Amino acid sequence: MNDSAKNHPSRLNLFASFLRLGLTAFGGPAMIAYIREMAVDRHEWLDGQTFKDGVVLCQSVPGATAMQSAAYVGMKAGGVPGALLSYIGFGLPAFAFMMVLSSLYAAYHGVPRVTSLFAGLQVLVCAVVANAAWTFGRSTFKHYEDIVFAVVAAVLFWAGLSPFIIIVVAAMAGILFPRSTPDPTPAKVQSNPGRHYLIQTAVPLLLLAAALLALNLMDRKLFSLAALMMKVDLFAFGGGFASVPLMLHEVVGVRGWMDSKTFMDGIVLGQVTPGPIVITATFVGYLTHRIAGAIVATAAIFTPSFLMVITITPIMDKLKSSIYFLKATKGILASFVGLLLFVTFKFSLAVHWDILKVLLGLAVLAALLKKVDLLYVVLASAALSVFIF
Repeated sequence: MNDSAKNHPSRLNLFASFLRLGLTAFGGPAMIAYIREMAVDRHEWLDGQTFKDGVVLCQSVPGATAMQSAAYVGMKAGGVPGALLSYIGFGLPAFAFMMVLSSLYAAYHGVPRVTSLFAGLQVLVCAVVANAAWTFGRSTFKHYEDIVFAVVAAVLFWAGLSPFIIIVVAAMAGILFPRSTPDPTPAKVQSNPGRHYLIQTAVPLLLLAAALLALNLMDRKLFSLAALMMKVDLFAFGGGFASVPLMLHEVVGVRGWMDSKTFMDGIVLGQVTPGPIVITATFVGYLTHRIAGAIVATAAIFTPSFLMVITITPIMDKLKSSIYFLKATKGILASFVGLLLFVTFKFSLAVHWDILKVLLGLAVLAALLKKVDLLYVVLASAALSVFIF
């Protein structure tokens, strides 16, 4: 067990606790508050400062923040096995729901009532992404260069440059820009992680390499799907929403596996299931390669960020004291605001607008800005769409 835990839960307890929480994990990053209440206040698996350090870590590396927070708590309370069980338990309900919804979508999306439903919910997606851009920008923009980074990113994305290149350029710009340097946290005196840390890091990486090699030998198409989703997760700085422009670029723009409208439908389904928006990967995997594709895509979209959490947690203090790490993260987060703005525009072009859809979009955006629970907004929009469209 990990000595940093105040109380030492069993691994079964960790899995069951996060599975129960995952059943109601609506709201994405908002779930962090519920994870804290469970892990710090109710069970006292770790103290408040340790949990806060974990949130900083999860916000600084790519991937879905709430999922990573589950892995971090599991890591602190039960080591690497605890991290894995917490991660799987928290994400399993979202995967199960998305599998069912994807199969129903594949069978019935051409039915008129279903078509009407998704016609209205595409408007919802535009409003949700626009709200994400606004919320993300408001918390990210601290100085004028942040706005410059975002605008340049949006222009480069519109010009057709790969978003992965944009992210790398933004990180370099953040490091090189001389002004508005973040204040690093002084590193705590800590012992060298040593041999245990090397084993903890090396073994999961070797297992991942072996799994990818086996998948490549068995099915090259599934291997390509896995490689794509891992690539998306590796560059999804800023939480689950950061994966949307990356996945859109690769799935729709580069590979043409589906059109923008279908991809938007997948995001809609991701919003009505618990868990992060990156669960859209399950939808993409199912529509391209059915059940095997859904399983491979889901595992791949969550694997890199999980490995980062268990790798970086032991050296978190060193990272927080690195000015280069903080400046690179600052540039990346600013660039993602630009990417979200572009995706909002891209999705808007896929909607056949009329006065009713404009009014619905404005109403949804207003509700989101007023912090109305996203689940209620989705359900209300679905009900209206069936009758109006």
